Amino acid sequence: MSQSRDISTEISSTTFQGASTVSVETLAAGPAASIRTAGAGCPQPTVCVVIPAMNEAANLPHVFGRVPRWVDEVVLVDGNSIDDTIAVARALRPDVRVVLQDGRGKGNALACGFAAATSDIIVMLDADGSTDPAEIPLFVEALTAGHDFAKGTRFAHGGDSADITPLRRVGNRALSGLVNVLFGTRYSDLCYGYNAFWRHCLPHMQVDCPGFEVETLINVRVARAGLSVAEVPSMEYKRLFGESNLHAVRDGLRVLRTIFSERFRARVPSGDGWRPAFRELDETQLAA
Repeated sequence: MSQSRDISTEISSTTFQGASTVSVETLAAGPAASIRTAGAGCPQPTVCVVIPAMNEAANLPHVFGRVPRWVDEVVLVDGNSIDDTIAVARALRPDVRVVLQDGRGKGNALACGFAAATSDIIVMLDADGSTDPAEIPLFVEALTAGHDFAKGTRFAHGGDSADITPLRRVGNRALSGLVNVLFGTRYSDLCYGYNAFWRHCLPHMQVDCPGFEVETLINVRVARAGLSVAEVPSMEYKRLFGESNLHAVRDGLRVLRTIFSERFRARVPSGDGWRPAFRELDETQLAA
């Protein structure tokens, strides 16, 4: 199956707890290079892509090859890979920042990457080829248009999935509906991991969970904070190589527990307690 896609699409805006309502905005076709070439004297936001990876050496050439050249920072969070993930990442992009997560699971990996990122905008990207880095301009454009959080969706007009199973589709729809009822949101896709946000969202997100429930945790806490969210239609592809660690029933139950835990939580934790003690490899260690 072809991994390319025309990224001309629409961004639909949703409103949660105090965020302003805006209409659907149609984006022009092409890579949205205007993000980097706006009027003289207008400072452009820096962009970081955070990529959690464990044994993804075979997939990284495709993923890194589609990251727009104007992306300022790529943070690869390695989950104790036993293949050449780190070496391949370094060969593909010599300026890559490699962070070793201090725990286990996707949630912890993302938290380590968020803590390490220094750019204005942070993009969450999978290392298995299922999310297309060529769509990054759409997410950045939604943020520069005035939104706090750009949430990827496979189920709005212009989005789709070549990977989701019927069971996962039904489960995601049910969980999305539950969150919409409990939190007053209008999410069309709760459990998709392709998102981008301004770094000022981090204190509201407080990523402190270990596993695949991390997307639900982030989406719920962003909604509770009343941040402006734009849904960005996205195409999900099948993993290129290797096996997924996702287990529909087990991880679905973790998502469900997270939803109810957040619903009955008096307030979202504050401060920097969420920041993990990650370790970043320096150039000498990368060369070795």
